[in-house]
Amino acid sequence: MKILLLFTLISSNAVFAQTKAKTKKLTADQELRQVALENLATLPKNFYDAKKNKALVDLGKKLYFETKLSVNDKMSCNTCHNLDTYGVDNEPTSPGHEGKRGGRNSPSVYNSALHIAQFWDGRAADVEAQAIGPILNPIEMGMPSEAAVVEKIGKVEDYQKSFKQAFPKADPALTYKNIGVAIGAYERTLLTPSRFDDFLNGKDKALTEIEKKGLKRFVEIGCTSCHNGAAVGGSMYMKLGAVNEYKTEDLGRFEVTKDDADKYVFKVPSLRNVEKTAPYFHDGSIKTLEEAIKLMAWHQLGEKISEQDIAEIKAFLVSMTAAKPKY
Repeated sequence: MKILLLFTLISSNAVFAQTKAKTKKLTADQELRQVALENLATLPKNFYDAKKNKALVDLGKKLYFETKLSVNDKMSCNTCHNLDTYGVDNEPTSPGHEGKRGGRNSPSVYNSALHIAQFWDGRAADVEAQAIGPILNPIEMGMPSEAAVVEKIGKVEDYQKSFKQAFPKADPALTYKNIGVAIGAYERTLLTPSRFDDFLNGKDKALTEIEKKGLKRFVEIGCTSCHNGAAVGGSMYMKLGAVNEYKTEDLGRFEVTKDDADKYVFKVPSLRNVEKTAPYFHDGSIKTLEEAIKLMAWHQLGEKISEQDIAEIKAFLVSMTAAKPKY
């Protein structure tokens, strides 16, 4: 693993050298953009056709905020993944219907549909599958069974009509699975383009000079070996403490696969809006973005980075904070 990450680091540095050699006529901003686009990407503009699936998305949005999906009629998806606070609750771990806390931090729902899988351990294949997990979780929303959920929602006359509109060919239209399908459809609309996307799309002045320095360091140090693609993460699994050991009792993806190779392995989180989604890591134990950057550089890449590096990388990460998301 150390050799692989060292190779990635060397390759990241080599990319800049090769780009510079081949593209002498490019400006510094164009060169930086070209290198960034070899590792990262803008958010897709046509990821999900919300207009074509309007009835389904509208239903999903209503269900996302529906407290009747919880045993105490007080919790909804939005309780732990609050859209007003960038899709999180800013808690280390989230309290459930009885106030008991789960074992892992609630990640942001924004841009999550782009991920390889859902939950820190990847146990749900997509947002549709993830949406119905917490409803039956005894610590989270606490509903006793799928049948109990369907019966409860079915007593609301408006839902009977909405499900038939959203699932015109299904009989019955209101099923537990379709609750997840509808919520997932809505979540697929929750993408948050930022100034960083503007820069990748050709607008040089979209980023400040310190943000550009931070982007350059982000690539040079090797952060993009894990945090890559349009979501700047979410596309792979990685051992926490790949180079230098990180102590945690959470076995991560091993709890799903029972493969020893997956011990302490977690899905790489997206860094979009990361400025707003503290606290960090799977257990919400890291309070500040500066500390998270420092620890990741050391434990994942074996790099002891300077305070200047941290400040510049943080500046870059802040450039991925979207304007107040519209939902």
